[in-house]
Amino acid sequence: MPMTMTQKILAKHAGADSVTAGRLIKAKADMVLGNDITSPVAVNEFEKAGFDRVFDAKKIALVMDHFTPNKDVKAAEQCKQCREFAVKHGIEHFYDSGDVGVEHALLPEKGMVAPGELIIGADSHTCTYGALGAFSTGVGSTDMAAGMATGEAWFKVPEAIRFNLTGKLGENVSGKDVILSIIGLIGVDGALYKSMEFGGEGMGNLSIDDRLCMANMTVEAGGKNGIFEVDRVTLDYISDKVERDYEIFSPDKDAEYAGVFDIDLSGVKPTVAFPHLPGNTKTVGEIGDVKIDQVVIGSCTNGRLSDMRTAAEILKGKKTAKGVRCLVIPATQKIFLECIRLGYAEIFTEAGCVFNTPTCGPCLGGHTGVLAAGERCVATTNRNFVGRMGHKDSEVYLAGPAVAAYSAIAGKISAGE
Repeated sequence: MPMTMTQKILAKHAGADSVTAGRLIKAKADMVLGNDITSPVAVNEFEKAGFDRVFDAKKIALVMDHFTPNKDVKAAEQCKQCREFAVKHGIEHFYDSGDVGVEHALLPEKGMVAPGELIIGADSHTCTYGALGAFSTGVGSTDMAAGMATGEAWFKVPEAIRFNLTGKLGENVSGKDVILSIIGLIGVDGALYKSMEFGGEGMGNLSIDDRLCMANMTVEAGGKNGIFEVDRVTLDYISDKVERDYEIFSPDKDAEYAGVFDIDLSGVKPTVAFPHLPGNTKTVGEIGDVKIDQVVIGSCTNGRLSDMRTAAEILKGKKTAKGVRCLVIPATQKIFLECIRLGYAEIFTEAGCVFNTPTCGPCLGGHTGVLAAGERCVATTNRNFVGRMGHKDSEVYLAGPAVAAYSAIAGKISAGE
């Protein structure tokens, strides 16, 4: 029976020869992930159910990234609960302040996900790891608790939408612009509970960072997961990170898709998602004079070294506009250190930016850059819902690192023309 990439991975982990869309299965997980917001709920459910041990201490990751460094007493207590649980059960992959990173940048960096694996996480953007040819998806904290105890989770096998990529990205255009364009094309429910599968000859022109960003935001189109075919770019990335055995799955040529889209990367332009949906997109050329108060460059979409490089090259020798706050947040400690070594931290600081340690803080309006009523922010984050980054009357405009950096200089949304 012909299958998509996702169906093949789910079949393997369910111990089945094949699966079809709509089938309910129980599948084994290779990694169970939680953060400082979702893990305490999962721990409570784990203990309430009477579990006294985890299924595998090496296959659980607890990443304290959302409200860290702890912003208040409640945040500190949540992290303490996670810390104590990790010690009690010998959780190998526990990451706290000083050794942390934004979870969806940290796990790939540390080789904790690999092609063909199945990852569940109590965070909706767990779909990021599809960039490496894995099946990964977000689950609720109760499912996380069951996953930590049993190493298994229930799924309804999703249908798939195929995206055939051709061409090559233009200057100052990144994977963020591609995925925003796609969400604008199909809508925020255009892939509802479907697998978004990416392939085609143009895929080789996308870096791993582009792919991680795109897979991350497939959930913003309603996707169950996003997944890229494994190629030389993938293998080069994991070559010094993943030492265990893994299996590569490719879609069958006659696999069935609920829809097929042809995307010419050379036609993608710098794109911005206006409030209050990721699908409310416009190219920069279509945007009028939109003045801003803040810029955030970072997060699990665009906090990687290539994003820092793009921003540094644009900001070098420049100053942020008067009245504009610009926060630059590398996604992991490793990237933070590289920014210092490469001189990016100096460039950002001299430009008038705030250079922060890794955190999810401003993305969800948690801390470090919360918006007041009426304020506008250009952010390289992944959501711009009402009140997402602070006051319900604030506005968030999603963009890639180039547009964000140019906007910080111009004091309004700009691509530098």
